[in-house]
Amino acid sequence: MERKIFVETSARHVHLSQDDLEALFGKGYSLTPKKYLSQPDQFASEERVNISGPKGEIKNVVILGPVRKSTQVEVSLTDARTLGITVPVRESGDTAGSAACTISGPKGSITLSEGVIAAKRHIHLTPDEAAVFGLSDKQVVQVKLTSKGRSLVFGDVVVRVSDRFAAAMHIDTDEANAAGLSGAVYGEIIP
Repeated sequence: MERKIFVETSARHVHLSQDDLEALFGKGYSLTPKKYLSQPDQFASEERVNISGPKGEIKNVVILGPVRKSTQVEVSLTDARTLGITVPVRESGDTAGSAACTISGPKGSITLSEGVIAAKRHIHLTPDEAAVFGLSDKQVVQVKLTSKGRSLVFGDVVVRVSDRFAAAMHIDTDEANAAGLSGAVYGEIIP
């Protein structure tokens, strides 16, 4: 059976807790959805922040909503070099002992002692979709991407299964550029 999955490029972004959102934008502030994403109830907001490290700053970084329990920044390894920080490659939410940065908004700034990661490439599936593909939560697979002159196979792709997901693979901008991807792309899952 051929196992095709839609592949999306996830650019640098920030997830904020309500307290941190208010520190950056003001008391009682709510994010303004600009574009809904492939994952249910997730959106890119109108709001942007700047993130900085010891060596540099990246301006106008999108905030993804809705707010979360804790603040997290996801950057590519190239972005991390620009900031002057060393980030671990981890699954979203696994931020203990990760890199630090400062986030600045129009009403203030916050300094994270940890919370900056490069997201581990992953596949989102519902339980029904996982059953069709013959995959399970936390299984590690490979995904073959075919492109003009830069085809490659990504290893170490984590399968994440939840009824809150929709089928899609997420890679960062460095990974998309390495494969020369543009437009709508599908990869082949190799268990």
